[in-house]
Amino acid sequence: MALEQKLSLRLAQKLVMTPSLQQAIKLLQLTRMELETVLNQELVENPVLEERDETPEEGDQPNEEPPAEAKKDEIDHQESMGDIDLEAYFNDYWESNSYQGQQVLGIPEAPPLENTLTRDPDLYDHLLWQLHMCGAPDDLRQLAELIIGNLNTDGFLVASLEELQEMGRFEDGERYSSEDVERALQLVQSFDPPGVACHDLRESLLAQLDHQGEPHDSLAWRMIEQHWDLFLKRQFPAIARDLGVELHELEPAVERVKNLETRPGRKFGSERAHYVEPDVAVIKIGDEYIIQLNDDGLPRLRVSKAYRRMLQEMKRDGREGEAHQFLRDKMRSAVWLIKSLDQRQRTIYKVASSIVRQQRSFLDHGIEHLRPMVLRDVAEDIAMHESTVSRVVSNKYIHTPRGLFPMKFFFHSGIDRDYGEDISSLTVKRKIQQLIQSEDAKRPLSDSALARLLHKEGIQIARRTVAKYRDELGIPSSTDRRQIF
Repeated sequence: MALEQKLSLRLAQKLVMTPSLQQAIKLLQLTRMELETVLNQELVENPVLEERDETPEEGDQPNEEPPAEAKKDEIDHQESMGDIDLEAYFNDYWESNSYQGQQVLGIPEAPPLENTLTRDPDLYDHLLWQLHMCGAPDDLRQLAELIIGNLNTDGFLVASLEELQEMGRFEDGERYSSEDVERALQLVQSFDPPGVACHDLRESLLAQLDHQGEPHDSLAWRMIEQHWDLFLKRQFPAIARDLGVELHELEPAVERVKNLETRPGRKFGSERAHYVEPDVAVIKIGDEYIIQLNDDGLPRLRVSKAYRRMLQEMKRDGREGEAHQFLRDKMRSAVWLIKSLDQRQRTIYKVASSIVRQQRSFLDHGIEHLRPMVLRDVAEDIAMHESTVSRVVSNKYIHTPRGLFPMKFFFHSGIDRDYGEDISSLTVKRKIQQLIQSEDAKRPLSDSALARLLHKEGIQIARRTVAKYRDELGIPSSTDRRQIF
């Protein structure tokens, strides 16, 4: 078989992303906090980049030498510092501000703030503290610590008794027995909060009733212990019939159970509030809405004058070696970063301006006037691609006179109306919520009834769409909302 060489021509389309384009796309989808981290890292890694002063003096150009008078003033100021005995000054400062022995007006000063920072105890810490204070034997305390370590954040035990028995041994090598596990579990269940270390909700509710001194022959106790499945389905007439009481006699027992805690470890949750810093602020001045980009805290970057001069000198003297190539690469990277950052800010401003223009009615009158809008509407308005708009609004927040919203909040599909423009799905959800809040608790509105009421307002919506929106709002069905008493 002979091999043959020949030339062939082939056309193909490829998407080639230059490094500068990749960097611009990466910066565009970062949040403000993430962007601050990236810029600070670039300042450390790229010696050509430097941070510009926040408030440059009038007439001071970023890439020019300062005037001779400024140099002279700086030199005079440095020389004047030599006349100050800094060591004696700081000795006096620390002696006069020491909180250990000094008092001002008879009130001792507080220790430094960094010595007071701490975190709230979680459920594990709270139970462990009680265990160490109860004076239990070492073997029992060891097994109780194992049980506490197998509780979830709600306070329920996630391991079975058999699994706890297989998890380890006492210090003398003896295996855990079922009686030892039961004694340790009873010890942990006696701790605060009541109902902790139970396997399920039913057991926890019974433990809370027992802690409150509820008799075991009471209606509340018997309803939970004997008719748990019916109680979950809210079939109170059947429960009353099985217990041999009238329906109205069962009402106090149901109210008693409703006041119990369904998640015993709730108040010891370690979840903390997450604070959001908006990327864009919309301020109303007169009849106009002004858009301001939030660049507070972001380093203002510029190319170092010293390295620019060094690069020019190397080129002039013919020293184009590795050092010259290194500086050229770093210079090019710095320029790309500054241009990409500027392009990012411009793009965010354009998208925010388009949102404000198209949602002017919402900003003036509220959520009832929020118009349906998709990414294509903004993309066509600012002559950009939808993917660019999607990256801009991702994980970014905008502060308006109506409150703080994710930028994605303004993008929702529309629902047809018999008259006027289409209505936003958010507005429909708001109407569903208002209808449910004003309904008769004993005869709640079904999804079909809600759909009929919305049809009367000219909103063409199907029953399954109403059910979907109701689930997204976290509202139970009409069966679960019905109040028997």
